[in-house]
Amino acid sequence: MPVRKILIVDDSQTARVALAEILMRRGYEVVTAETGEAAIVKARSEHPDLILMDVVMPGMNGYQATRALTRDEATRAIPIIMCTSKDQETDKIWGMRQGAMDYLVKPIEEARLLEKIDALG
Repeated sequence: MPVRKILIVDDSQTARVALAEILMRRGYEVVTAETGEAAIVKARSEHPDLILMDVVMPGMNGYQATRALTRDEATRAIPIIMCTSKDQETDKIWGMRQGAMDYLVKPIEEARLLEKIDALG
């Protein structure tokens, strides 16, 4: 299934805008959420083809949101790529255990991100 709509989840407006600009230039439809809780609501209502999930956010963190999304019948088929500043191997392992398909460390390299997205579709 080709990726057309991407949900960006990050509490940093700067990060959301930067990722959105990259993706919109490539023709993707972009929706955003600022929290893990909002990500779950948006994933259920918007039905994105991919979620880019930050980890460190107020309230429900990205690991918790990823776990909730991958265990929910309505959203479990949506691939999630963690996009975070947490760069330890244990962080990556934990993210993958929560259900993430991949893990990218900030600052996100545009070419690497697009490569990961292309591999999905």
